[in-house]
Amino acid sequence: MRLIKTLLTLTLSLFFLTIGYCQKPKSTFQKVEILEVLQVNSYTYLLVKENRNEKWLAVPTIDAKTGETYYYKGGMEMSDFKSKELNRTFESVLFLGSINKSPIDDKKLSFQHSSNIESQNTEKSTTEKLRLTIEPVDGGISIAELLKNKKSYKDKTVKLKGKVTKFNSQVMSKNWIHLQDGTEYNGEFDLTVTTNAEVDVGDIVTIEGTVLLNRDFGYGYFYNLIIENSVLLR
Repeated sequence: MRLIKTLLTLTLSLFFLTIGYCQKPKSTFQKVEILEVLQVNSYTYLLVKENRNEKWLAVPTIDAKTGETYYYKGGMEMSDFKSKELNRTFESVLFLGSINKSPIDDKKLSFQHSSNIESQNTEKSTTEKLRLTIEPVDGGISIAELLKNKKSYKDKTVKLKGKVTKFNSQVMSKNWIHLQDGTEYNGEFDLTVTTNAEVDVGDIVTIEGTVLLNRDFGYGYFYNLIIENSVLLR
């Protein structure tokens, strides 16, 4: 009897596979059609149609055209977002780390660089490594030292000096700074810092803050390392 049940189960499974009754998990990707494209420094705003609804998306600069179809998933929604470069306030913008022409299952995206909200500064932001030689302040460390020994600095307060390469204000009630000092470790050279202070791209600043590892902000965005609640040292 057990053999008969086993054979029956196998026969039914093969039958359902053959006629397509076995369902695949639903994709988490959303399909959109591009209605309008607005380009700013390092970002592209897209007015899209998703099902029967229209919404604004913002992604790292892409060469999108009206009428094209794209796929995305996740994102971080910002209400009443004001773009200084466009001199326009959007009722809602969904910021994305990436958008694709096919529903590719990307790996979890890092929040640094491409996922940051539009830069608000006049000097051009950069994600490329700069040629710098900035020595640590007394009692401070270099970015390379921090990246190399990040586990040792976990939850500790550190001081670093560097050049501001990106600045994003009031995102999730914080200001976001990207710093470089000319050092690197295993190809990493960029440090992300949160603060209440105001800076400009190009400023040389010294910060003091707490080292946090594997900081997850949701929506698939996370930092392997970030300096939180930083203050500027004068």
